[in-house]
Amino acid sequence: MSVLIVIPARYASTRYPGKPLVALTGPDGTAKSLIQRSWEAAQAVAGVDRVVVATDDDRIRDAAEAFGAEVVMTSDTCANGTERCAEALERLGGGFEIIVNLQGDAPLTPAWFIEDLVAGLRADPVAEVATPVLRCDGETLNALLADRRAGRVGGTTAVFGQDRKALYFSKEVIPYTGQDFADTDETPVHHHVGVYAYRPSALAAYPLWAAGPLEKLEGLEQLRFLERERPVLCVEVQARGRQFWELNNPEDVPRIEAILRTMNQT
Repeated sequence: MSVLIVIPARYASTRYPGKPLVALTGPDGTAKSLIQRSWEAAQAVAGVDRVVVATDDDRIRDAAEAFGAEVVMTSDTCANGTERCAEALERLGGGFEIIVNLQGDAPLTPAWFIEDLVAGLRADPVAEVATPVLRCDGETLNALLADRRAGRVGGTTAVFGQDRKALYFSKEVIPYTGQDFADTDETPVHHHVGVYAYRPSALAAYPLWAAGPLEKLEGLEQLRFLERERPVLCVEVQARGRQFWELNNPEDVPRIEAILRTMNQT
């Protein structure tokens, strides 16, 4: 199966304008933009046939082409990354059997998250959409809870049934636990990793559906599939000692830079 990775990136983020071009400094002092680090994460994934950045902004296009990325220009009417991926696939003329949406705010996504995601979708011939989830340790859960107490929208959590099909995704921390966890404890909360794998039919259908009330309330694009009763397969991935965090707010920059230092990445 041919695999395309699309990295959707927009400049006019509501919470963090210009986010794709924010510089993240590695342990050696090298500063690279968020979009470049996300592109480098995509390049490390095995079994991928093509990687493109999809944007509607000339500044992002120029920056991406400067570090060697292929760029697909999309319209400024895309409501979210999934719609941008759908338009990018159409502009590329299709021809891929699995399309991966690696959102441009996730430079810490390990290659095996995406490799396991693609394998999970391939193993379930009925599934049309899949997304990774990562069981939180106490440290990650406590960070998510701290964000909510501070009024910040941090990571997204997911709950799913025994068949691994998603029941709900939320920017609140779900399920409610009501207990304290030490940093190294395993918890029942799953952090949703902002990556998706689609079959072309599901991706093509998505922009034709109007956003539902839950998607509008939560600001989570994947809820459009659930509100249309299209199942989303949750593929549990393993951290293997790596920390994962997305860049959602300016306060996340030093956190991600600290993780880069632990990874010893330039």
